[in-house]
Amino acid sequence: MEPKPILFVDFDGTLCQDRFWRSLPADKYQKVQEVLFGDDRAYLQAWMKGGHTSEEVNQMLAGHLGMPFEELWRLFVHDAATMEVSTEALEMIRGLRNAYTTILITVNMDSLSRFTVPALKLDAYFNDISNSYYEGKFKNDNGGEVFRDYLNKYEAPVERSILIDDSSTACETFRTLGGVAYQVTHEEDVVRHLGRSVPLPA
Repeated sequence: MEPKPILFVDFDGTLCQDRFWRSLPADKYQKVQEVLFGDDRAYLQAWMKGGHTSEEVNQMLAGHLGMPFEELWRLFVHDAATMEVSTEALEMIRGLRNAYTTILITVNMDSLSRFTVPALKLDAYFNDISNSYYEGKFKNDNGGEVFRDYLNKYEAPVERSILIDDSSTACETFRTLGGVAYQVTHEEDVVRHLGRSVPLPA
């Protein structure tokens, strides 16, 4: 039996538009954005490569926000577990599993695997989940090494494998490897691109 091609689907900005800490009051949410997502993103990037735990990050942020850690932690876990993902997109992915090995591939934090995936039962739709927190690398590191790792793991034909991602850089990296990439934009969302993901000819 011929190995299936892989359908890689990104999470943040592709399947989901929700944000961590979105339940905070606007002024505190803005402070989080400044601390983590400002000009110096070294701490954030270290977190997304396994350098910090969610507990450590929230402990640090609680100090900046003047909030009790326990209160911020409860809010963070709640927001991570209640992220909204398109049911239509997930059902389309489920329907494509006969033709593809489906992989959720994301530059993300431990909280996604710990809270979001089980709460939303994402492993019911994906054969595998690649999270940079546990991979220790981003999609574009070493010329797309993480894509190559999964293509090799499943012996998948790269020329018939697909990436759906909102990152133009990730899409270009995957195309450089020989795969097909569809970029999610305001005009063309993940559902539209999934509709294109009929098996490519051998």
